[in-house]
Amino acid sequence: MATATATCLLAVWALVAAGLFGTGLARASVAPAAVGKEQREFDYFALALQWPGTICSSTRHCCAVNGCCRSEALHTFTIHGLWPDYDDGTWPSCCRHTSFDMDKITPLKPTLDKYWPSLYCSTSSTCFSGRGPFWAHEWEKHGTCSSPVVHEELQYFTTAIDLYLKYNVTEMLATGDILVSNGKEYALSDVIDTIKHAFGGSPQIICKKGSVEELRLCFTKDLKPRDCLTTSAMYKNLSKSKHCPRKISLPTYDPIVLTNSTLEIVPEASDNGLYFFTS
Repeated sequence: MATATATCLLAVWALVAAGLFGTGLARASVAPAAVGKEQREFDYFALALQWPGTICSSTRHCCAVNGCCRSEALHTFTIHGLWPDYDDGTWPSCCRHTSFDMDKITPLKPTLDKYWPSLYCSTSSTCFSGRGPFWAHEWEKHGTCSSPVVHEELQYFTTAIDLYLKYNVTEMLATGDILVSNGKEYALSDVIDTIKHAFGGSPQIICKKGSVEELRLCFTKDLKPRDCLTTSAMYKNLSKSKHCPRKISLPTYDPIVLTNSTLEIVPEASDNGLYFFTS
């Protein structure tokens, strides 16, 4: 645990130095209640989804190393992670010293490339492995805290994919005529009501300059829909710039496709790159 805590604290200082702390590129690296203390069992899951149109508009320049480089723009939500959370707005992190092992999820890799690509420009810091692909960060920081519901790596990724496919947010919104558009804005209340009606629980929505950046669906520990935190507990660790206005949008972006790029996500960037928590 001491090693995990030290790694996480170093990552926070790196974020501060880089000017990334508190931006959409990083959730706080460690929940305040978790630092230096025994971490209790979580209360619920949050399935965090990212909107490529908002993120890729600022990260598509690093096309060769992220999911924004595909020949056609991504017009569906992709997975950020499956996060065990507490009802007080904090969360556990880096719970069990179980390093990410790519071999354990080899059968899932094509599915992960499609639905769970990294949209950022570099590899991610991890709890136990120094740095690695986006998936390593998500498993070590969040997956290791998913017990007693999820016990091992393959189960963690399979569970997240199953929930993502079963509760397709892009399709939910389309049923309410809430579609991808660079010019159209939608009432935040309509977006929330559409998802609540289709899903059975209120979502959390994070914005960047009026565009949806991230959307979270929440689940009980037996993986049934529930309301996400929508009170002050939700916002205690969220910068004001991430609050959504009354009207929001789901923008698209123009991909920059390099001549020699492929559809496969390159999990590691150059050693000269900047490494940060993407949460």
